[in-house]
Amino acid sequence: MTVVHSAPWLDFDLGAEMQVLSHAPHRPGFVTARRILWREVRNADLPPRLDARDWLAQQLAGRGATDAVCFLTSRSIASHVQRDAQAGTTRAIAVATVGLSNAERVGTRLDRSAQSWGTINIAVRLNRGLTTEAMIEALTIIAQARTAAVIDAGVDLPTGRATGTGTDCIAMAAPRGPADYTGLHTDIGEAIGHATYAAVLAGARDWIIDNRRRQYA
Repeated sequence: MTVVHSAPWLDFDLGAEMQVLSHAPHRPGFVTARRILWREVRNADLPPRLDARDWLAQQLAGRGATDAVCFLTSRSIASHVQRDAQAGTTRAIAVATVGLSNAERVGTRLDRSAQSWGTINIAVRLNRGLTTEAMIEALTIIAQARTAAVIDAGVDLPTGRATGTGTDCIAMAAPRGPADYTGLHTDIGEAIGHATYAAVLAGARDWIIDNRRRQYA
């Protein structure tokens, strides 16, 4: 398992072909993949009428990586955070990029037109084999940990405390196997939640510091 930063790409090699469940812009849903990528973009890369998914597919083809699951982010991929967690024999590795420029509070919506866009992209790799239904539950644990971390980071909006952004994406990777439950009472749920929470909280705090520097520079 390796994470390699080579701008404008971040490459999370899972170490083996695994089942991946995500809502990433490239290869979403249930797929089999060896790696999860991030592609850093700027506004100039994605003009309003461009088909972003088609553009991303072309970028991946040029890299020979159309088989990968891939995120898009305007957050500097140099700011990525990796955190590991162990519970019993279960190990979870979370890699996240965290931008909060279009933060939202769940159940509300701000006018973000003509503003910059950020996103939280999270990929988690597990060493335990999961069933299909356990993969779905694991995705909810990642989302729960993400939300808790953003709340604890303390980004306040006119609508209340931020819980995420309008463009967050999550990918869960694990071998196929017999474990069919990943709730918070399990080693699997604990490891996924711990690694994800730590990665997102660190990334959110880094973003807050960077944003304050830009404001007062």
